[in-house]
Amino acid sequence: MRADQDRLIRSRGVRRGRRRGAFAAAALAAVLALTSACTGGDDGKSSGWENPGEKPAEAAVTITTPQADAKDVPASTEIAFTAEQAQQTTVELKDAAGATVEGTMAADGRTWLPSGALQYGTTYTATVTATGGDGKATTATHNFTTMAKPANQVRVTSFLGDDQVVGVGMPLIVKFGRAIPEDYRDDVQRRMTVTSTSAQEGIWHWVSPTEVRYRPKEFWQAGSTVRYRVQAGGLPMGDGWYGRADLSVDIKIGPATVMTVDNKTKRMTVTRDGKVIRTIPVSLGKKSTPSSSGTMVVIEKLKETVFDTFDELGPEDGYRTDIDFAQRLTWGGEFIHAAPWSEGQQGRVNVSHGCVNVSMKEGEWLFNQTRIGDPITVKGTERKLQNGNGWTDWNMSWEEYVKGSALPYEPAAAESAAPEASPSVTG
Repeated sequence: MRADQDRLIRSRGVRRGRRRGAFAAAALAAVLALTSACTGGDDGKSSGWENPGEKPAEAAVTITTPQADAKDVPASTEIAFTAEQAQQTTVELKDAAGATVEGTMAADGRTWLPSGALQYGTTYTATVTATGGDGKATTATHNFTTMAKPANQVRVTSFLGDDQVVGVGMPLIVKFGRAIPEDYRDDVQRRMTVTSTSAQEGIWHWVSPTEVRYRPKEFWQAGSTVRYRVQAGGLPMGDGWYGRADLSVDIKIGPATVMTVDNKTKRMTVTRDGKVIRTIPVSLGKKSTPSSSGTMVVIEKLKETVFDTFDELGPEDGYRTDIDFAQRLTWGGEFIHAAPWSEGQQGRVNVSHGCVNVSMKEGEWLFNQTRIGDPITVKGTERKLQNGNGWTDWNMSWEEYVKGSALPYEPAAAESAAPEASPSVTG
């Protein structure tokens, strides 16, 4: 069973997030209209209200979470309240020393979230003030004490680091040190926000119980700045486990460098910000080892490496080869790389083991143009790309991608880890 303190954070009605659209965070009732009227006398003074029976609305406010004098409150708690007939509502949270805790009102105007996890084992005072149409303020105040620091904490990590510049196809990747039970993922996802200067639509997609990714509906707009946050500190994550700490990452989106490979023409077209900057002859995978058709992104870049397939293919078919300018596309071992041995076939015949072979000259040029997260689409081969074989977020339609969210998709402006171990490679 879930602990009582787990329920506390959910008791305010977490299913609110499943409603379409957003509620305004301001007034719940309109100001009554004032008009001037004659008094019936000869003194020229106004009688005040046209309808004397009507009076300005008086606000009423109640804090629903945390409850008054509650103990063992999760450090991730929100302040949830109801404010009837309120023209304006404010929330103030202070610790025992009187220091004010920063926070933000939710779009629904009925919850307030601290900007970071609260301190463990600390008493706080929450005050909600609502002002009605009569101009009078009504307040509600609750004291509560957060739980002691839990022994079981889940680490939250990001694949990307601050100030990293990535390609327009880069998914945001967040990993958890422990599997998140399905019925807790909606709560976790509510604490995950993305803001970008390009204000694009996007959504989180759970690829596994330990990994969730975010992509916009269309490729990131070139030159954007993106911030993503996971307010996981103290957040219940099931079976007595809690988030260890909050996570915040700021990245930048580079130029829109996009690669398209057509098996029919045996050519790669490279565009930057919509303009063709290069056409490169290629050799793709031969019939026995075809390249995958689909949309991938560059996962890692290796100026020099060694492809060693003896363990995978055995002594008869395996090989060990020095490779230059390699750019990984799949976990299964498909790369773009320089292949001087196939330069005579590039642009004419497919001879690779599944990789996109280019010449040494073109391989070096392309390597110097691309970033992690730059997308490549391969068309017309005998094999379709398998989702999950790499960062295949763009290989899904938007409708498919949305299905991986723990929350219903709400069309709106985008707001809102260590890399995998490298498997075997083929060339």
